[in-house]
Parts: sequence; C-alpha cells; structure tokens
Amino acid sequence: MPTNCAAAGCATTYNKHINISFHRFPLDPKRRKEWVRLVRRKNFVPGKHTFLCSKHFEASCFDLTGQTRRLKMDAVPTIFDFCTHIKSMKLKSRNLLKKNNSCTPTGPSNLKSSISSHQVLLEHSYAFRNPMEAKKRIIKLEKEIASLRRKMKTCLQKERRATRRWIKAACLVKNLETNNVLPKGTSEYIVPAALNSLALEDFKILEQDQQGKTLSVL
Repeated sequence: MPTNCAAAGCATTYNKHINISFHRFPLDPKRRKEWVRLVRRKNFVPGKHTFLCSKHFEASCFDLTGQTRRLKMDAVPTIFDFCTHIKSMKLKSRNLLKKNNSCTPTGPSNLKSSISSHQVLLEHSYAFRNPMEAKKRIIKLEKEIASLRRKMKTCLQKERRATRRWIKAACLVKNLETNNVLPKGTSEYIVPAALNSLALEDFKILEQDQQGKTLSVL
C-alpha cells in the first residue's frame, strides 16, 4: 500500500477517506524513463514501491469505465509545482548558510584573511586608507606634472633657438657662395643634402618664418 507521493514538493499521503489515487511507475523502460524525466528529481531511481498521486495527471489520463480509477497506457504526469519545491530548497540553503556563518571560528583563518587584506593595501600604491592621503598624493602628482611642463617648454625654446641659428648660418654661407666670397660647394659641408638644393631665397624665407613663430603655451 502506498504511503506518500514521490513527486518533489508534494506532501500528499495515502488516506482512504480522500479521493486521491496512487499509481506505480510503469514497467516499460521507455515510459518509465519519460516519467522519471518529467518528475525532475536529481539522481532519482524509482523502486517497486514508488508512486505518484493522481494530482499530477490530467483528467484525460484516467480510464473511468470500471469500478476503479486506472491510468491509460499512454498517460504521463504533467502537473507539478516545481516553484514551491525550489523555494523550499532555497529557504533550507539560506538557513544552513546562516547557521554556518554564526559558527564561523575567529581563529587563524580570520587572522590570515586580515593579513591578506593588509598586504593588498601595501602592494597597491593607489589603495589609500583615507581621503586626505589621496588628496596629498594628487597634489604631489600635480606638482610633478607642472615641473615636467616647464622642462618641456625650456627644451622646445632651446630647440627653436638652435634651429634659427642653424638656418641663419646656412643662409649666410649660401649668400657668400652667391657673391663668390666662398668657393662653390662649401654649403655641402654645412647644409644637409636634402636642403642643399634650395636656393638662397628659400633659405631667407625659412629664416623669416623662424623669427615670426611663437612658442605655444603648454
């Protein structure tokens, strides 16, 4: 005689005064496998005395022609309340987790965790303990950036002056060559090959451009 239903979350038990019937899992391997799949219980293997109650079958699954209610040969269980079962499982897991947390020891494991957190703070320079420390670090970085900008500006000014002097010297040599004061080909030793073919007028234009340029403010 069945005692309870094997469906997950179903609390129905056998009672002769309640009009609920119980039905064994089919012996046919194919139908039995289909029932097991529909029940959706992990690692579930039905036995000889495993039953499902009539709550999990639609009315069309029953043969009511005789004195007793029988399942048809192609009947399969399709009515399950899996949501209730899942909620109960989550509630049990939550209660178990709270119980485990309340029993957490305050020994070496917690000490190890705090040491690890302290090591992270030391190894990462960007991990500040308070806002004031972060503000000091930002001010220091801003001063370093301003110092680098000044150095860059000075270097650009020096480069500009050197370029102007070089163009002025090249222009002078070209002018002396044109007036036959210096021998032809003297500029080849001073002016790079890429610029040696430029005429004297072009060098004068370059000199004027250098004098008229202004250094951009960084």
